Amino acid sequence: MAYRIERIDARANDWALTTDNHQERTIYQTRTWLTFLSETQGGEPVIGALKDGRSTVGYFTGLIVTKLGLRILGSPFPGWSSDYMGLNLSSGAIRTKAIQALIDFAFHDLGCVHLEMMDRSITVRDLHDLKTQHRIYTSYEIDLTRDENALFMNMTSACRRCIRKAGKAGVSIEQAHDSAFADEYYEQLGDVFARQRLVPPYKVERVRRLIEHILPTGNLLLLRARDRSGRSIATGIFPHLNGLMYFWGGASRREDRLLRPNEAIQWHAMKIGKQLGNQLYDMGGGGEYKRKYGGTTIQVPWFRISKYAWVRCAREIAQRGHAVAQHFQGRLGNLLTPSEFRAGRVKVHSQSQTHH
Repeated sequence: MAYRIERIDARANDWALTTDNHQERTIYQTRTWLTFLSETQGGEPVIGALKDGRSTVGYFTGLIVTKLGLRILGSPFPGWSSDYMGLNLSSGAIRTKAIQALIDFAFHDLGCVHLEMMDRSITVRDLHDLKTQHRIYTSYEIDLTRDENALFMNMTSACRRCIRKAGKAGVSIEQAHDSAFADEYYEQLGDVFARQRLVPPYKVERVRRLIEHILPTGNLLLLRARDRSGRSIATGIFPHLNGLMYFWGGASRREDRLLRPNEAIQWHAMKIGKQLGNQLYDMGGGGEYKRKYGGTTIQVPWFRISKYAWVRCAREIAQRGHAVAQHFQGRLGNLLTPSEFRAGRVKVHSQSQTHH
């Protein structure tokens, strides 16, 4: 028998009580994260119960956004600053059947013309019999159940030296709980992107909304690095839930990189994350600079499917166009002083793929 998905009222309290306590549920599938996404993306939250006959065998979490009058279902969609969403399935549920039910739900029940989903539990094999396309999202995963000495020794020797150097240079790491952190982080992020002749793919308001909604839940770790004089020189943002901590974003001042605050923040995040009861740390995407922390490479398919071929083509063209636009804005931003950039002489209107 084929599975089907029945939509649940996202405003109801009972679905949150049922699903948020699911041990496989990620921070990106919670009510508070959906509220954050809805506000920053202007979307419509979608919660679905996966049915096998009369039995509920799983749940789906996503968001509908409208582009040029077309309804698109993302779980998540590139550019949302959100990682793994997708499905939470009961033991014994067949994942391929669940994905097919989701495709039918998106195109027929919700009236969407395009669907994208990244689920940490899905493999490429699960997509073999479906007419989907996918790209591989690569990340690094660190086992936080090891003792601190083992975690430290698993890093490269160069990384360990950087962490020691930061301590000798007087760099201190503190947890932040203040609303000013968002602006502090974003100013440093602008410097990070300027090094690559790019501009940040989102505005500071996204970081403010993230902190506003997630910090009160106790599932958001904000870290700040200060130099010997007490000046903030680097920041890091780490959501966590159900034993999994994630690297959402990090930033630092260009002139202070040699003090190695970024390595110090990562090391403190691992130690604090471990103390909070997390068993795994997902570094939120690939990048050669993350390899030195000793994680294991993981690969997750991020699949997409369009109801019509022309929608797929339009999606690919739009994605290529965004990359060109962001590069142009970065070139223009380099012609201005930092104060002119912050004053709004360069406007960032586009959304890029998640910075993880």
